[in-house]
Amino acid sequence: MKKAFVMWALFGLCGRFALAQSVSQTPSSSFLDTVTAIRDNPGLYSIVLSRDNRIVYEKYFNGAGKDDLRNDQSLTKDICSLLIGIAIDKGYIHSLDEKISRWFPQLIKDTDDRKRTITLRQLMNQASGLYHEQLGTMTGIGDFLALTDPSGYTLHAPMVGDPGREWQYNNAATHLLSLIITRSTGMSTLLFAEKYLFRPLGIQEVGWMKMKDGYYDGSGLLSIRLRTCDLIKIGSLLLQKGRYAGRRIVSSKWIDSILLPTAPYNATWGFSGSTYALCWYHARAYGVEITYGMGWGGQSLVVIPSLRAVMAVNESISDFHAIAQSTLFITKIFPALLKVISF
Repeated sequence: MKKAFVMWALFGLCGRFALAQSVSQTPSSSFLDTVTAIRDNPGLYSIVLSRDNRIVYEKYFNGAGKDDLRNDQSLTKDICSLLIGIAIDKGYIHSLDEKISRWFPQLIKDTDDRKRTITLRQLMNQASGLYHEQLGTMTGIGDFLALTDPSGYTLHAPMVGDPGREWQYNNAATHLLSLIITRSTGMSTLLFAEKYLFRPLGIQEVGWMKMKDGYYDGSGLLSIRLRTCDLIKIGSLLLQKGRYAGRRIVSSKWIDSILLPTAPYNATWGFSGSTYALCWYHARAYGVEITYGMGWGGQSLVVIPSLRAVMAVNESISDFHAIAQSTLFITKIFPALLKVISF
């Protein structure tokens, strides 16, 4: 499947973040060059840190460059979360408690009555009870990606649980968010994102691939691709209550629902004690409260409201090292970045 690359000549280059025009190194940023997990990490591509809307550290590794589009894996879910919020703001979607059968009427006639009750909130909370792609098997993701109609299969397959009962990480069901965005707005997910998110943020270049059902991937299995410094702009929306450079992008109500979710679910991975809601994780890590996105192999977008800081990291997506890289980020790289950003 070919990549769908879209370019917009809009507001400026990657180093331009809100009103900050250049990178200003903090006195302690050179400390990061001595951290073994950063200095001697062949799978690390980029680190960008911001505080108070200013880039304070930006560095690329192992041949990567600032203009490279990086495979963000499940950070795609965080983008879709913001797009759902924008669609709610604009009246395309009525609320999080709408039944997804509005967009998938075949569920009304399904023999399993539980499918009629699934809400958008449950879908975004990874608690829909719908079929998932068997992450515990060697071929689960490959088998799902090989389906000619992955979304149709997900909706038609037998339920694996009761809606709302428990958290089950589910790429197959999360992909349905892309269909909901398209069907509710009448625009492709990419076009909607371009108009209401990327263009206002000055994000010039995006790579996004479609699944075999013809919809842009909403889960991160094929993934959105952004520059690492553009991820910082996404994270900044959470700090600025949905504004960027003085412009309203998404409502403060939606940002509050992300930062302070009601009844989040306990997650089984990520930072210790993490919870999950509306496609974002939450945890108390090394003494600070964080809201974060996490993608396979150590793709990380971490928002630290108390420090007015955002961290964005991209690493290799190699299956052979992905779990080790994610663990290294949590245990070694994040604490080092936190030391710098807390200076």
